[in-house]
Amino acid sequence: MLFISTLATLALALPATAAPQPIAKRDLSDLPLTAQLRLAETATERYKLLPNDSDFVYDFNKDGVVATNQNWPALTGVGASFSMGALPACGMAFLHLHPRATELFSLHSGRVLSEMIPESVTDADGAQRKVKVELTAGMVTLYPQGSFHTQVNPDCEPANFTAAFTAEEFSAGLVAGQLFGFSDGVLENTFGGSVEGEDIERLRGSIPESALVLVEECLAKCGKEKRAM
Repeated sequence: MLFISTLATLALALPATAAPQPIAKRDLSDLPLTAQLRLAETATERYKLLPNDSDFVYDFNKDGVVATNQNWPALTGVGASFSMGALPACGMAFLHLHPRATELFSLHSGRVLSEMIPESVTDADGAQRKVKVELTAGMVTLYPQGSFHTQVNPDCEPANFTAAFTAEEFSAGLVAGQLFGFSDGVLENTFGGSVEGEDIERLRGSIPESALVLVEECLAKCGKEKRAM
């Protein structure tokens, strides 16, 4: 009886359980479309945010050479982005890396010499691993996330390519520009004192602003003049 009495006392002391209340949905219309797509709880809600068939098409002819979720919202949640372009005759993509994505680089016409250095990887002799390949039409190469890489078109005609990335916003870092963004003292010590202040400033000032440069030897072979990119 004492046990039953105790249970009754506890039951009276506890507040009555409130009836379940529906959770009010927040109005997300003031958020960017990409944010709305990320917060969509169902596929039905997602497709309502992309009501037009044209929302699922990206036109490289007029919308730009790089498609990310920022300029093609339908990519939101897909985990990929895409690029299409041409490496001009005698052109070299400036040494760069993609800190947020792996790249699949596919060649559709022409020829490209590719070099890639993977991050923190050595070969059997303990030296830095390098991957150098020659691509022709119908071939694809892989640049793992964070790897340093470049492509060179050694011929007199453009080389057309597409590139797929394993992130909706892959980002690109130009190695020389980022390196010489450090102070002179840091760079002097990094190079073991072999480069002094005035040399650092000269090198810093000679870094091209463009992500693309022209190869002098190729220009001579093709009878082309060097021009600003």
